Amino acid sequence: MPSARADTPRKGTVTQRAIERIRAMIAEDLLEPGERLPTERELAARLGISRSSMREAIRALTVLGVLEARHGSGIYVTQLRAGDLLETFGVVADLSRGPRLMELLEVRRVLESAATALAAARITPGQLAAAERHLSAMDATDDPDELLAHDLAFHREIALAAGNETLAAILEGLSCRTFRARILRGHQGEGAVERTRREHAAIHRALTARDPEAARAAAAAHVAQVEEWLRDRPFP
Repeated sequence: MPSARADTPRKGTVTQRAIERIRAMIAEDLLEPGERLPTERELAARLGISRSSMREAIRALTVLGVLEARHGSGIYVTQLRAGDLLETFGVVADLSRGPRLMELLEVRRVLESAATALAAARITPGQLAAAERHLSAMDATDDPDELLAHDLAFHREIALAAGNETLAAILEGLSCRTFRARILRGHQGEGAVERTRREHAAIHRALTARDPEAARAAAAAHVAQVEEWLRDRPFP
């Protein structure tokens, strides 16, 4: 005869069911972006799930950017923007090593070259000027922190200029500050800074010329150079 323990659903399974039920409520417009959730007690009773599992489900969906806790007010559905939902994506880049890291760089090369090609066709004069300011700032400093800040901002401007919020959010994760800082530390002393400046200048020229294919090639070459450098080295 099966034991009572064997007949009892695992807590993780119940919590997963709670997560799926809340997601379904959002997908079916029973809960809309910006709307306050019913209380934990009300949700648990409505969905037939224990309060402890409901609490864990809400916590998990908050980490994922689907829900947000407002102090003294309750739990709300976020606006469900791509940036909210993909905010944790950078953790993957931070923690990856070896083959998985090379896979991520390959993904970044594909997506960043596509975004840069789109940006060449769509970038506004203001966005182009902002990218140029970051390019000039990188040329004017050798301070690693300043270089990193303007490097990230340069690529962020281009991703936003592509006009695709989801693509920009994914690239933001793949290009997170911690990941870039570790690359920069390991890359210094090998002429990498000057090489990066040249690669950024090539990207900017293609954007200025509004040449999508040149922009795609310049961005792909920029990421491929990092891939090549990392391929035979342990990640710093």
